[in-house]
Order: sequence, then C-alpha cells, then structure tokens
Amino acid sequence: MLYPKNYSAALLIGLLLAAFTPMVRAEIAVGKPFPDLAAYALEGTLPERAGRVVLVDFWATWCGPCKTSFPFYSALQTELAPRGFTMIAVSVDQKAAPYSEFVKRLAPTFPTVRDGTQKLVAATRPPGMPTSYLLDRQGVLRLVHTGFHGEADAKLLRAEILKLLDEKP
Repeated sequence: MLYPKNYSAALLIGLLLAAFTPMVRAEIAVGKPFPDLAAYALEGTLPERAGRVVLVDFWATWCGPCKTSFPFYSALQTELAPRGFTMIAVSVDQKAAPYSEFVKRLAPTFPTVRDGTQKLVAATRPPGMPTSYLLDRQGVLRLVHTGFHGEADAKLLRAEILKLLDEKP
C-alpha cells in the first residue's frame, strides 16, 4: 500500500499527542497538589482555604445529579465548617444567566463560582458532571469522585471528609 509523503509525519504527530495526553491529565492526580483556584479568574468570591479540608465540586445547571447534590452539600457545609471544612462549587456553565438563576433558586450555604472561560475545566478535565475533588489541609488531592447518586455517595463523601478532618497536621 502506498501512503502520501506526509503520512509518516502525521503518524508521528498523532503518536506524540497520544503519548503526552495522559501526562496532562496526570497533573491532577491523587497525591498531587490541586491547582490554585485563584489563578483561574473564576467569577465569584473564593473562600479562605488555607489549612482547611476542601471539596471542589464541578457542576452544571443542566446536570440532574448536580441539582440533587446541592442540598446535601449545603447541609455538609453547615455541619462541618466549624471543624475546618469548606465546600466550593465550580460551575462549568459558559453563560452567566443560567448559573445565576440556578444559584438563586437553590440558595446553597457554600460558595459558588463560575468558570465561564473554561480555563480551570481545561486544567482539571473533570471526567463527568458532577465531579468532586477532595483536598486535604495542605491542598493535596486525596479523592476524585464522579457523579452523585444520592445517599450512597453522600455517605461515602461525608466519611472521606471526616477522615481528613480527623487527620493530625
């Protein structure tokens, strides 16, 4: 079979892209520091995170499980904030109006921000909606959880958060 002259170059470029793609995703790996949220020009006010256990939840207004998760996260924030827990919800919605309406309707007790430029989304590449990243008090990623399926996920996330809150610094 005959191939065009640039076939080898195209094949090489494809292989290189495939080889480096996992490296990009590997930056956001359990045991590694999570990106500094302040570096991504998110719309909204980020809470103080230093020395706190943080759950960063990526969500979207069109995501059914995200709507289900918000009441659980509100209760969790209210209960565990005094112990050093902070919940931050990052909307991946590009348009501000649906985001604002969603937040107004559900009135969460935790901070929400919007990644309208999709820069943080590009850096973290959440595998689905919602996806939660649990960070220890040093900002190191300890758990990635995709989806929200009610009580089972609520129990799992709460147990993992409590475990980190109980760790000695």
